[in-house]
Amino acid sequence: MQKIRVPVNNFSFGEVSESTLMRTDTPIYQSSAQRIENMVILSEGGVKRRPGLNRIYDFSITRDTTKTFQSRLVPFIFDAEERYIVSIENAQLRVFIIDPTTGALSLTSTITQDTNAAALPFDDDYIHEYTYAHYGDVLFIAHPLFMPRQLVRTSLTTFEVTPMTFDERNDSALTYQPYSVFHASDVTLSASATTGTGVTLTTSADYFDTTSPNSLHEGVILRYHDTEVQITSVTNATTATADINGTLRQRLEILNPFRTIDGDATVEVTHINHGFAGGESITFEEASAVGGINAASLNGARTVGTIIDENTYTFEAGATANTAEDGGGYVKVVTSAATTVWSEQSFSALRGYPQALAFHENRLVLAASIAQPDALWFSKTGSFYNFDVGTAADADSINLIAANSDVHDIRYLRSSRDLQVFSASSELYVPTYLNQAITPSNAQIRTQTPYGTEFVEPHSLDGATLFIQRGGKVAREFIYTDQEDAYSSVAVSTIASHLLGDATSQTVCHGAFDTPESYAIFATSSSKLVLFSSNRAEKRAGWCRFTCSGDFYDVIAIDDRLFASAWIDTGSGKELILGEFDYDYSLDCSKIYTLSSGIATVTGDFTDGTEVAVVKDNEYLGLFTVASGQVDVSALYTTGDVEIGFAFTATLTSNPMDATISNGPRTGDYRGLSTVVLDLVGTYDAKVNTRPTLISSSFTGKKEVRLLGFDRDPQVSITQAKPLPIQVNGFVAEVII
Repeated sequence: MQKIRVPVNNFSFGEVSESTLMRTDTPIYQSSAQRIENMVILSEGGVKRRPGLNRIYDFSITRDTTKTFQSRLVPFIFDAEERYIVSIENAQLRVFIIDPTTGALSLTSTITQDTNAAALPFDDDYIHEYTYAHYGDVLFIAHPLFMPRQLVRTSLTTFEVTPMTFDERNDSALTYQPYSVFHASDVTLSASATTGTGVTLTTSADYFDTTSPNSLHEGVILRYHDTEVQITSVTNATTATADINGTLRQRLEILNPFRTIDGDATVEVTHINHGFAGGESITFEEASAVGGINAASLNGARTVGTIIDENTYTFEAGATANTAEDGGGYVKVVTSAATTVWSEQSFSALRGYPQALAFHENRLVLAASIAQPDALWFSKTGSFYNFDVGTAADADSINLIAANSDVHDIRYLRSSRDLQVFSASSELYVPTYLNQAITPSNAQIRTQTPYGTEFVEPHSLDGATLFIQRGGKVAREFIYTDQEDAYSSVAVSTIASHLLGDATSQTVCHGAFDTPESYAIFATSSSKLVLFSSNRAEKRAGWCRFTCSGDFYDVIAIDDRLFASAWIDTGSGKELILGEFDYDYSLDCSKIYTLSSGIATVTGDFTDGTEVAVVKDNEYLGLFTVASGQVDVSALYTTGDVEIGFAFTATLTSNPMDATISNGPRTGDYRGLSTVVLDLVGTYDAKVNTRPTLISSSFTGKKEVRLLGFDRDPQVSITQAKPLPIQVNGFVAEVII
């Protein structure tokens, strides 16, 4: 037998799955571990115990395990000083403010269904699917089952919820909302009059919704060419009653659509898809003189004469032409005749509402209704509530369809160097051009990778956008590469796929845990938090996990501060609390209490019979049982402040310690560990393979621990059950082979 000293210098690649046990040939094996639990990976390569989760707010929500979320946490950031956390719940919103002076988080506003019934359609069956975006004083919340809601900040501490509404023309005759064509290209719409209320609409094929007792088409606006017609009732699938907002008219698409015939009063009209049969009464407006016929003899009431083809017909002018020529300028026709040029408002209870939204290049972008899951609508530049396509000028609204062989069910939008589009089946983007804004003439959407996204909000980290692949088992980076001039979606969780099988939400925290590091944090349905850190420049990325005595539920970051909600068993069932990870705390769900004759009163926080941990000034006092709403530590201390909550265990378990000698690797052979020399910083009591380190006060330096035993996969396992600081920079293990 011989002894070989094996160094483990860092844990930069974090926790890896058991499938890597035989990959002793890779650099990852030498810089990772089998388990890193309740410890944070440092940028230098070491690990330290995570902070405790203090107890800020009790939600008083009864747990329903059939719901993905009963409280969904989203950030609402106005500026560097005014920051909020919003909890979206069933028919309710709670808004928490971060005090700009003290940094304390507190509830500032609760908006319920009772106080704002029309504005709160939130349903905890779908909260996990909601998307959000904020701009200035407004937080937008979207889902296909309701018109996007706006949480509007009316003062530093007051808020209201309103449905998003679109701009209107000054005379209210036109709503600048998106319109879409939902009928077949040959289906026509006609009306019984050109103006008024109670007008009968007729389609040439079944179109109107006939749901009983109220059609979902009631209240919906149709656009007959450029005129709005609002449906008031539906008779059957081809007939409805409506109010006309203005006068039914068409602006002819062709400039100079009139052609005169020398010596004749007959005028040919080029009118694309006119839909006339002949004999209809129409009125021309704004026509200019042509062929010697003055404007008065062209404008006014006329009768459609001969139908030449689907795009051309004739009428008799009030005078005879003296030359044959084309003219008339831009002409409007007042008519209620059947036409194929009509559309319907894009968003309604019938067609659904936007699933995703984002602000990009000074436009509000909406995406994916139920009827159009692969559509994107861009507002006019600088006018977030105006979606008028106008004449397709550079600042006008844009409508894009991600049309190819697959239907792209868009779920999320991310504004980055380009507008990134994440759907259920693939990843796409709308390119941004150098020194040129996105306009109706250059806008396009390009499909990139074929993985699809789960209902977990993507976030940016280290120059890439992290998203959870469809199926929920893989995390990928959506990142642009100059070499390929395209985006790729690289899997970053391959070596730690066991951690991410059930992610439900994601956030990114920059400078968390008193470090310069940035972390992506995933909440999972298995009640743990999974952390991912990345440093592309140093080609390292690592994973670790947080667990608690209860169940972590959701997580949200505000700058360098990380907040989480958790279900905690207080003795009378699971209670949802909101807290912050803070190194001023050593326990979970904890508060600071002032002793009175050695008694801490915890009434309302912990139920009688609950076993809690107590810490005082980096001294662990032990476990105590709550009795009569009190915790009695008088046998140890009678005055001062104590922290009371639930303890958690920090664990670092290495990969099997391996070695290679002259005749080959010793992988799989029985090997023993004789000693381990730990490099520690500010560490209190800990154990190595169940053997105590005998550290009773803060220790920094090298600590040797002697071990016994042989195993085919010998590992070094460092644990600390006591809620005290520990930091491990690395160790050297003496392996007997």
